Order: sequence, then C-alpha cells, then structure tokens
Amino acid sequence: MRPDAVHGVRRRLAALPLAALLAVAGCAAPAVPAPASGGTGAPPAAGSARPDPADVPFLTAMVAHHDRTRVIAAEATGRVTDAELRTLVAAVDATEADELATMRRWLAAATPPDDDGNAGHHAHPGGSPTADADLARLRSAPADRFDAVLVDVLTAHQRRAAALARAHRPAAVGTGVRDLADRIERSRTAQIQLMSRLPTTRAG
Repeated sequence: MRPDAVHGVRRRLAALPLAALLAVAGCAAPAVPAPASGGTGAPPAAGSARPDPADVPFLTAMVAHHDRTRVIAAEATGRVTDAELRTLVAAVDATEADELATMRRWLAAATPPDDDGNAGHHAHPGGSPTADADLARLRSAPADRFDAVLVDVLTAHQRRAAALARAHRPAAVGTGVRDLADRIERSRTAQIQLMSRLPTTRAG
C-alpha cells in the first residue's frame, strides 16, 4: 500500500469509536529486527539481523497468513457496506502490509544469497482447505450478506493468527520476533472482539 494510502487509513481511524481504536492500536510491525541467536548487545540496524532458525518456521507461516489476510481485504474492496467494518478492514490491511515487509526482511536475512548474489527466499505454504473454503465463501456471498460473511471469515482467520502467535511466543528466540508474536496475539484478539460488536447480521 502506498504511504499516502496508509496515512489515509490512519486518518479514517478518527471516525471509529474508542473500542475500534483500541482494537487497532498496537498492531504496527516492530521497528527493531530480531537479534541473532545468543545476541545480548544492542539490536543491529533495521533489516540487517538474521533471525534464529527456530523462529523461521513461525515467520514463514505468518507471512503466508498475512498474504491471505490481504487477499481477503482485496475481496472486500467495494463490497463492504458497513462504514466501521470498511475502516477496520483497511486498517488491518495497512497494518499487515507493514508487518509483512518486516517479516520478509528477516526471512531474506535468514537465507544466504545464491550463486548469483540474489537473496534467498523461503517457500510459503499454500492456503489450507479451510482457508480456501472461507475465501470461496466470501467470493460467492450475495451483496446483502457480504458484511456478515466477511465478519465470519475474517474472525476465523484472525483467530488462527492469534493462536499461531500465542503458540510461538514462549519459544521465540529473537526479541523482535517475540514482540511481534505478542503484538499479533493481542491485536488480532482485539479485532475479533470489535467485529463481534459490529451491527452486522451474523452469517448463517
């Protein structure tokens, strides 16, 4: 998302009630990358840290999850009718774009360059059957049920993100990765709580 678009999302947050602001607060990606395993000094400069191998599977899975979140947000563009839900989805998309950029820098640092000098890339797992079914359900939702289906799909999706972050946080080696896992768990849980209070009819 372009910087001006991100700023526009943040300006639109002013239209949300306090509960919504609390739901989105604390979601920004960490400014400091995770230090290498065993490091005890000051964190290295942004983008230069190599994550511990123990943190790489979590980062890889979370990148795939964030990619799917952004697909869901793209599907919602132009179809959401509830103003609060529209603003929340835009804010979630902007936040996860920032987090993706951070995690991809860490993963690029985790893989040595190839023979041509190109940074290595980790394979990202494809969508699970559940995630694929949820996306298909969203795409086929009729206009008068779209908001409700979106709430159901995004709630389940963010619940999986919170569970993944909660499971990895105690095992995280890098400080930055641990902070990110904690932030993801808290912010996604808050988003779920907010969506449960939106004035949309629950999908059947």
